[in-house]
Amino acid sequence: MSNRAEQTEGRGGVSRVEAFSDGVIAIIITIMVLELKAPEEEDLSALWHLWPTFLAYVLSYAYVAIYWVNHHRLFSHARRVTSGLLWSNIALLFALSLVPFSTAYLGEHHFARDPTIVYLVTMLLPAVAYAWLQGEIMKVAECSAADQRYLIATRRKGQAATVVYFLGVPLAFVTPWLGIAAAALVAVFWCLPFSRLDALFLPEDCAA
Repeated sequence: MSNRAEQTEGRGGVSRVEAFSDGVIAIIITIMVLELKAPEEEDLSALWHLWPTFLAYVLSYAYVAIYWVNHHRLFSHARRVTSGLLWSNIALLFALSLVPFSTAYLGEHHFARDPTIVYLVTMLLPAVAYAWLQGEIMKVAECSAADQRYLIATRRKGQAATVVYFLGVPLAFVTPWLGIAAAALVAVFWCLPFSRLDALFLPEDCAA
């Protein structure tokens, strides 16, 4: 995209990018639910055998939902489109598109070590891409001091989440459930309402 296009493509261009992203994320969620196949047996006890697939689906659905919510909030601060914003957003969508595959792999093999490691790496990729997107949006954000504090705090929070994902990989070599616990911790971390834990990521001038 040329510099002239970047200057003229304002909130309308941002809305187009956000709408495209919403569509891709909706498709990702739809693909994941297709892995929940009904058992051939008619008795309810047969459903119990689907628990690994269902648990993997619930966990991944939570992750994708968290990304959608924060993506929506993040884009509300963007005032224009840049090449960096477009490509970082595309990178995030690509990383999220891998989630259905790793989710199916994890559930099919009942949370074994190698599928768990693949799953954690798949979770790590969108975290890195989202951090890039956050940086690009902060460059084009024209907002109040409170909004700037929000952007800085959520970026720091995302960096902390990336570290937890990264630590989950070696933990999965000890036992897969430690790796899953690390991933679940990130999900809980982002789902909780504002708390003292969130205050740790606020800039120093307003953390008190």
